Amino acid sequence: MSDWLVSIAGTPEGARVAMILALISAVAHAVFGALQKWRFDPWLTRGAIDVFYCAMALPFAIFVFPLPGPGMWLFMVGVFVIHFAYKFILAMAYERAAYTVVYPVVRGTGPLVTVLGAWIVFGEAFAPLQWGGVLMLSGGIFGLALYNLRQTKVDRDVLWAALGLALLTGVIVAIYTVYDAFGIRSVENPFAFLAWFFVVDGLAFPFLAWRRWGRMVDRPSPRPLLLRGFLAALIAYVSFGAVMLATRLDKVGEAAVLRETSTVFAAVIGWVFLKEAVGPVRGGLMVLIAAGAVVVEFGGV
Repeated sequence: MSDWLVSIAGTPEGARVAMILALISAVAHAVFGALQKWRFDPWLTRGAIDVFYCAMALPFAIFVFPLPGPGMWLFMVGVFVIHFAYKFILAMAYERAAYTVVYPVVRGTGPLVTVLGAWIVFGEAFAPLQWGGVLMLSGGIFGLALYNLRQTKVDRDVLWAALGLALLTGVIVAIYTVYDAFGIRSVENPFAFLAWFFVVDGLAFPFLAWRRWGRMVDRPSPRPLLLRGFLAALIAYVSFGAVMLATRLDKVGEAAVLRETSTVFAAVIGWVFLKEAVGPVRGGLMVLIAAGAVVVEFGGV
């Protein structure tokens, strides 16, 4: 499997597989976001996810793949720092404003900055039509944030703090997308990189969550929290693993943009399973997001 993936990188077949992987990642990320959205404290939820996220990857990293060399260990230090900052600042944003306000701002910022980062680091160039698609997609996602904001009652000072944190998180999403793409392109076996990535990325938050849970007056039951963490960890492997493999096979910017169609899939999940109303405004914005992704994918051909 690894040899086949490496062999098709940079080919038309690789581009098709990358597109499929990015869309699979988008669907998985929408489900992942829905699991995080439910009633638990965001710090506890992330800690529960990372317990399983790290523990299930550890045996594969140790017994299936070789230990990373000194250079890759140094790279993994960067993975730890960047992804910890992402999760920490995102949890701070979720404390201050609703998921439906914060999440679109994060996801709308990411593609814009990622495309610029991929141009600087990898020399990727987007055609003018593709840039139009990026603006359509990000504009649609920001439109969702503004629409959801109008439906949410929250203190304005807290709201501005949450939006600032969400924008910062979006920038960090772009940084880790480019950084992780560089890492997975630097190794011979991409699955070995993924195994150690999941181990390193899941180390810190379980301890933060444990301390937070211990200090709570009204502590939630750990059993349902851990069950949700287990399910979300399985989905996270698909969400993060698929998009990183896509960046190994084809353009980083295109994979990042396609993945942000997760906002559309999230709305569909909310409509079908959670019985949330979509309405003409949200429906139109979702069409704009999907159209932007299509333009990015095929506008450079």
